[in-house]
This record gives sequence, C-alpha cells and structure tokens, in this order.
Amino acid sequence: MFKNVFRSGFLIRTAHVLLTWFITLILFLHDTDLRRQRENGELMQPVVFSLLVLLSVMLYFTVSLMDPGFVLSDSIKYAQGSGEELEEMIPQNPVPRLRRCGYCLLQQPMRAKHCQACKHCVRRFDHHCPWIENCVGERNHRCFIIYLAVQLLALLWAMQIAWSGFHSSGTWKLWLIVNGFLLAALCVVGVMSLVVVLLLGCHLYLISMNSTTWEFMSRHRITYLKSYSDEENPFDRGILCNLWDFFCMCRTVVWEQVYYRGSHNHV
Repeated sequence: MFKNVFRSGFLIRTAHVLLTWFITLILFLHDTDLRRQRENGELMQPVVFSLLVLLSVMLYFTVSLMDPGFVLSDSIKYAQGSGEELEEMIPQNPVPRLRRCGYCLLQQPMRAKHCQACKHCVRRFDHHCPWIENCVGERNHRCFIIYLAVQLLALLWAMQIAWSGFHSSGTWKLWLIVNGFLLAALCVVGVMSLVVVLLLGCHLYLISMNSTTWEFMSRHRITYLKSYSDEENPFDRGILCNLWDFFCMCRTVVWEQVYYRGSHNHV
C-alpha cells in the first residue's frame, strides 16, 4: 500500500512539474510578449516570470512533501499553557468525550481526523488534496494558501502572455495550425485559473470563520459541533482575529482549551 501511495504521489508531482514547464516553454517559443522582449534584450519580464513559475513549483513541493500535522502519539504538546491548566479547562467527564481513533488507535486531538489515503490522523484536518497527494492540515494549511496565491498570480500572468501571442493567419485552419499549441496552453491555464480562484476563495472564506472544509461539509456528523447551530462556531474569534491567528501566529493550538472556554460562554 505504501509503495502504491508513493508511486501515485511521484507520478502526480512529476506530471505537475512537466505540465508547468511545458506550458512555460510554449510561452517562450511562440511569438508572445516574452519572446519579443527577450529578443529585444528586455529581460526583466522574462526573468521575473520564470522566477515566479519556479517559486510556484517550489511551494508545490513544499506543501506536498511536508508533514501536515500527523498525530503520531497520545502525547499532547501544550502550546498555550501547562498540562495543569488544560486539565482545569477540560471537565472531568467532558461532553463531547475526547475520542480514540478507530484506525490508528491514537487519541485524537480536537479537530483532528483520520485520513484513509495517508493512513494517519491529521491535526486540524481540512481535506486530502489529490492535486498535491497530501493532506492539508494544521502545519501546511497556511503554506497551501500561499501556494494557491502564487499559483494564481503565475496563471493569470501566463494567460495574458498567451493571449499576446495570437496572430491572424488567413483561414481558420491555418490559424489553428500556427496557434494550436498556444491555444491548448491557454485553455489549460484558463481551467486551472478557475479552479485555483474557487479553491482560494473558499479557503479564505472558511479561514475567516476559523472553520475547515471537513467541518463545514460534515458539521452535522461531528460530535463537538452538534450542540451548536449552523450559524455558530465555537472556534470563531471574529474575522480579523481569525485571519491574524491563521497567517501570523506560529504555534500549535490546543483546540480543547478554545472549545471548552467557548462552551462556558455558550452556556
């Protein structure tokens, strides 16, 4: 099973890199703004565009290969206080009860979920992304958003460059022969741009509410959210605080503290 997962991840990442550089090569070889500026000795835009593409590829590998927050033991790292403080915050018989995973048999921290593809529980699980062949969780979620933003910028720029390379060539058959590869590249970039826009928009919306994709889609099946209405979220601290915590705070959050503190206020 591990070999199959590794092989699948290797193929997906290889295909992503090859497609990225193949489209970049098309933009450089056709009579686009990139090629014209390079031939005129104006290297600023070609160099910056190449560096942006390289940055997007590096971020892609960073997100796809890094640990998303796998739960590897029953021990809890108390990032927001001591163990005594956590014990005082969590009731003796908490409702909902802290559960043990039925697959890896480890105690799940709150907001964690077992991923069948990765074979691990993941802290603050968002979703398993087939694009990167990895989970998006507590440790790589922020990097995933940065990757989407950089990828979107590169795609939109690539669309503008591809559009600059189209020229009239008499009949439509001749035009298609001359611009076929460029048209195919534009279609692929356009579809990918739409997907990335939707992904980035949805994730930013959920981040602003301090929710995850899994919690948003399955809240009626999640024990610790059942006592709250659809409009309530025990982890929500307001849009600005949620965004600040997500993008600027580099620490492991003990969500049990946040939840039971919110439960006291809720009651």
